[in-house]
Amino acid sequence: MILECPECRARYLVPDSAIGTTGRTVRCANCRHSWYQDAPPLPERTPPAEVTSPSVDTPEEAIAGAPPPAPPPAPAPPPPSPSPHPAMVIEEPDPAPYDAFAHRAPFRPTRNTNRIRTIASIAAGLLMLAAVAVILWTTAPGLAEKIGLSIGPAELPLRIVDNPIERRKMANGSELFAVSGQVTNPSSQRQRVPDIRADLRDAQGKIVFSWTITPPQRSLAPNAAIDFNSAQVDVPATSKRLDLSFVGEDRDTAG
Repeated sequence: MILECPECRARYLVPDSAIGTTGRTVRCANCRHSWYQDAPPLPERTPPAEVTSPSVDTPEEAIAGAPPPAPPPAPAPPPPSPSPHPAMVIEEPDPAPYDAFAHRAPFRPTRNTNRIRTIASIAAGLLMLAAVAVILWTTAPGLAEKIGLSIGPAELPLRIVDNPIERRKMANGSELFAVSGQVTNPSSQRQRVPDIRADLRDAQGKIVFSWTITPPQRSLAPNAAIDFNSAQVDVPATSKRLDLSFVGEDRDTAG
């Protein structure tokens, strides 16, 4: 089909397939003018001509009644040639302009399964360690000392006041060694009471017998005191001195 620019009247020969069946926007290569070009019209279908059977005449009648031959049709004028302008530019529809503030779907990063599992394992291990520490602190301080864990402060504000030692013979002939005393809290804060270690020493200061005394309660209020007592049977006769101290302390309180 032939397109003509409505501005500069430049003409272009463009195939019908370039315009399509719905039309499109084109631009003149001469003056840069753009316009919307409709699709070319579809060719009309002509109904087929009726075929009539001619009447049969004799040769003489056919020659006598035949019309004179029609002159040959004049040749059709050649189509106007398009101007020697460059090929027409067919514009494509402009893409949607970029909008930095337009709504977009939120970005969803991919999940790293291995990293999530590692973090969960570390968190579970920390929770287990915390639970073990709480158990050792509240229920088994002596066990913590035996395995080398120091769970108490370096120096406790608690004090041990012991009573005189009692030794007496039992009916079965064995000797009963009884120890009693009191734990005081002179501080202004509630304190935890650890186990009490009893050490019997000989005249040279060497430990000859030891045992652990469990206090009747594990917490002591400010300026409060609790009594404790313990007894052993058949302690060494060479023991001359009793030392009482809290488990985990290096200092001794002699009695």
